[in-house]
Amino acid sequence: MKSKLVVFILLTATLSLSAQWKPAGDRLKTRWASQIDVNNVLPEYPRPIMERSQWQNLNGLWNYAILPVGKQNPTSFDGKILVPFAIESSLSGVQKRLGSENELWYQREFTVPSNWKNNRVLLHFGAVDWKADVWVNDIKVGQHTGGYAPFSFDVTPALKSGTNKLVVKVWDGTDQGYQPRGKQVNNPHGIWYTPVSGIWQTVWLEPVPEKYIENVKITPDIDKNTIGVEAFINQATASDRIEVKVMEGSRVVATGQSINNQPVEVSMPANPRLWSPNDPFLYDLEVTVFNGSKQLDKVKSYTAMRKYSTKRDDKGIVRLQLNNKDLFQFGPLDQGWWPDGLYTAPTDEALRYDVVKTKDFGFNMIRKHVKVEPARWYMHCDQLGIIVWQDMPNGDRSPEWQMREYFTGAERLRSPESEANYRKEWKEIMDYLYSYPSIGVWVPFNEAWGQFKTQEIVEWTKQYDPSRLVNPASGGNHYHLGDMLDLHNYPHPEMYLYDGQRATVLGEYGGIGWANKE
Repeated sequence: MKSKLVVFILLTATLSLSAQWKPAGDRLKTRWASQIDVNNVLPEYPRPIMERSQWQNLNGLWNYAILPVGKQNPTSFDGKILVPFAIESSLSGVQKRLGSENELWYQREFTVPSNWKNNRVLLHFGAVDWKADVWVNDIKVGQHTGGYAPFSFDVTPALKSGTNKLVVKVWDGTDQGYQPRGKQVNNPHGIWYTPVSGIWQTVWLEPVPEKYIENVKITPDIDKNTIGVEAFINQATASDRIEVKVMEGSRVVATGQSINNQPVEVSMPANPRLWSPNDPFLYDLEVTVFNGSKQLDKVKSYTAMRKYSTKRDDKGIVRLQLNNKDLFQFGPLDQGWWPDGLYTAPTDEALRYDVVKTKDFGFNMIRKHVKVEPARWYMHCDQLGIIVWQDMPNGDRSPEWQMREYFTGAERLRSPESEANYRKEWKEIMDYLYSYPSIGVWVPFNEAWGQFKTQEIVEWTKQYDPSRLVNPASGGNHYHLGDMLDLHNYPHPEMYLYDGQRATVLGEYGGIGWANKE
């Protein structure tokens, strides 16, 4: 009888939560909206490039309140919001505008599993747009600015046994400030879309040992036939030893190790399997840190043997190459918006579906346009064989634009705050995505919007990651810089400039409507 009562209580609680949420408004819904389980929202592991076995998903129904800027922690709440869907979205269950004059407060409770007691606990946010302040049990654990990169806080000192309280405050100016925002505007129209404010990617907890791997940076080199692995340790000492195993299925095919905080260089067997859109083969990795013979931490990862480059052909034309062979790259401009979830796909199946259909249509690349996706989207591109040209989301304002000739005007001068924020967010995005093999091209600017100090930014980007190509300003103000000249023309394709020292590409065209005569 007691067990039946427990089951009944759990079932009642589940039904009660479900009754507190439904999609808001009358916007178009995708077929995946009906598959959302409020008790298990986006349950897939959120960081596939560096995986540990234990974690706790904090997605689900949270309390929320909208208060004027400067008001203190709310004493009551406006209702429930389904995290991680932005408050302006239908799938949040709210569909309200925030505005730069207000702040969005979130609150929920959680308990830490008892078997984590000898570990430190990290609180992770996949992405929050734009400024987030975070408290655990009324202790402030940190602040982050930037709407597109993950961040985390060690919340161990703030935790207590039993129930813990998590509070997040968000401010988002959308197009009222200099921050990167892509196509978000406060007054949507035409090709300008709804603001995305607050939490829009998975929130989760992770137990880690006292000394742990904070990040891994993986660099394949098919010319040297090596894989470089740099493991970043939170309390690194010279005596730490990093060991890397490379696996094909369950079979270990290569190993390497290093000490004294040095990167590991793993020599691969002869004739490794190369990654390409036709054969997107991935090698699994294990990265372990030891002190003496004691294992301190281990994470699972993956990589691919592939190379992005350019080379002049026998006709003197500079071509894009993959794995030292010419490859005509052909794909859509993917802005990553959902009618019901805005920036956030309803389910992981929906997220993968877009990549699958892109491949089905015969494309081999996607330009991810002025948006950065959750990590699993890049994993799907890795697995399915789609090359990604990754934009930096636009911010600030547009300067003079001379798209049909090489630029002869004066570049925009950003404020010191705007420039510093651009550099911070661009570096965070590059660090976040560095190890995903499908990333082939970095695009710092789009159509001159926010374009500034082009030579300096392009040279920094190329120096920071020489393993990728750099497209300086897709359809923007053109200079003889980077690896390609990228032209835009609407509606028909037109190549109106040429750079004999770089690959010349058509970064955008189209927008062609098909008349329905019925």
